[in-house]
Amino acid sequence: MAKLNINGQVHEVDVEGDTPLLWVIREQIGLTGTKYGCGIAQCGACTVHVDGVATRSCTLPVEAVTEEQKIVTIEGLSPDGRHPLQQAWVALDVPQCGYCQSGMLMAAAALLAENPKPTEADIRAGITNICRCGTYNRVLAGIQRAAGETGARG
Repeated sequence: MAKLNINGQVHEVDVEGDTPLLWVIREQIGLTGTKYGCGIAQCGACTVHVDGVATRSCTLPVEAVTEEQKIVTIEGLSPDGRHPLQQAWVALDVPQCGYCQSGMLMAAAALLAENPKPTEADIRAGITNICRCGTYNRVLAGIQRAAGETGARG
């Protein structure tokens, strides 16, 4: 039995310790906004925050996370979808197919929490998620727009 603090709620789940956190989030908890992409922590579709750090959940075993650690998924980023990044994504039509976007948003939110005014070079170095549609220029613009918003938060 594992206890996980996800989006401010403690969940008890009965899974093997080596079960990837991604599958616990999606299959046990029912939060399907975090996506499966590659399964080897390369693409970033599965990005969540663990204590504020952008973390690829597809390879993180649930036994490596404690109840004290705070996990935030895309569903927990903003209860009403009004996070500056979400607003920028909508305003700029950032996603094309959208599959990778929850992971992109979570990576971007962690970047802005650490560096509220990143340069273009900071963004390009800090966001390593893969987008099959190639919307990188719009992702860059969305992050820059959110960084410019008063009260941008991570």
